[in-house]
Amino acid sequence: MPGEPDDGLRILICRFRPRGLPKAKETWDVWMKDLGPSPPLLAAFQGKGQTPISLDEYRERYVREMESQREKISELAARVDRGETLTLMCSKDCIIDKACHRTILAELIEAARAK
Repeated sequence: MPGEPDDGLRILICRFRPRGLPKAKETWDVWMKDLGPSPPLLAAFQGKGQTPISLDEYRERYVREMESQREKISELAARVDRGETLTLMCSKDCIIDKACHRTILAELIEAARAK
């Protein structure tokens, strides 16, 4: 998706670059792969080789994974506090917004702003 003028800093937050996308067509400014869900968590949520975990369990496990990324989340919260616009991007289109790690991460950034 091409950038819009009011997107601000466009941050790709997934563990892997989108397949088949040449670097010349990248539309993000920064790639923060550690803010994406881990491959085992994604596999569990998508039911790859197992019964899919619930949305609640996915959220809980993603939030737990992000505990090790508190510093990066705090840095993003500080940018928002300074008036910077952030656009969180992923290589997939999520069908259920509240199941999307971008939505959960945005909530974590907002919570970090409140501290």
